[in-house]
Amino acid sequence: MKTLRNDRFLRALLRQSVDRTPIWMMRQAGRYLPEYRASRAKAGDFMSLCRNPELCCEVTLQPLDRYPLDTAILFSDILTIPDAMGLGLRFVEGEGPIFDKPLRTVDAIRKLSSPDPEGELRYVMDAVRTIRAALGDRLPLIGFSGSPWTLATYMIEGCGGHDFARVKRMALEEPEAFDQLARHLADTVVQYLAAQHAAGADALMVFDTWGGVLSPPAYARFSLAPMAHIVERLAELAPGVPVILFTKNGGQHLEKMAATGCAALGLDWTTSLADARRRVGDRVALQGNLDPITLFAHPDRIREETARVLADYGHGPGHIFNLGHGIVPQTPPEHAAAMIEAVIELSPPYHR
Repeated sequence: MKTLRNDRFLRALLRQSVDRTPIWMMRQAGRYLPEYRASRAKAGDFMSLCRNPELCCEVTLQPLDRYPLDTAILFSDILTIPDAMGLGLRFVEGEGPIFDKPLRTVDAIRKLSSPDPEGELRYVMDAVRTIRAALGDRLPLIGFSGSPWTLATYMIEGCGGHDFARVKRMALEEPEAFDQLARHLADTVVQYLAAQHAAGADALMVFDTWGGVLSPPAYARFSLAPMAHIVERLAELAPGVPVILFTKNGGQHLEKMAATGCAALGLDWTTSLADARRRVGDRVALQGNLDPITLFAHPDRIREETARVLADYGHGPGHIFNLGHGIVPQTPPEHAAAMIEAVIELSPPYHR
């Protein structure tokens, strides 16, 4: 582990002692901050922002300059990989991501390319290098990717999910072809994340946004198995780098997720931290899990809910405070500050 002035987040990931619970927020660099909106306007559109390493660095650092957070996370998007595969990604205001060339046939799956992290995706690696240089020894940096299942949902549906009829139908009717797609995406994610680590990321996170829509058998085959492959291969290519797995609405799968060998599990607000801790023991750290909508409440109520989450995990190492999913764009920035201040003030007694 490199020497950092603040290594609280990395120590918690490894279940080592800390003076207080570390905190960061999913989507901490985003639309709720006026400075982010100014940077995005300067870029012109979202993907132009993602493809500009200097602006990515600028927006990555913005929440760190505003709040005493314990880690940076790369500003990027989970759909950079399928975009680099030539599926024609664009973002439509009010609708989200759209692919102009979605995968609809087995033949299209077989023809998918394997983008080079230092070729088609070099702009992401350049962003990591730029952020790492700007951070110096101040804080660690998280790199990330979408999970193979989550990437596949967008690639096949052609847009954000609703009932996921197309992707589920393909998985049911063409399971071998879907397994091939999942393996291809898993191998691509491995190379992508290993390259982010080589460029300066200190920890890596896999966002399985849509794994929770699957039945237990389908989750095991189409979501968990590819993520387990990613964790296993990263242990070989980037030994020692901690990997966080997060499946939204995946509380029923925690034991199987912990068995992958990952360092930590992210939890949404539908799973009790205390229950999760009983179930997985000391195998992994736990990250979460305040409901993001809590940040619309009065600051006194935010403090109460923050205290409840800290108490739910209880005493000892291995907890990283976070929201249960991304911060909502309409969140008042001062309400995020109230949560962070509460964690800093209330968590030290849990580490004595």
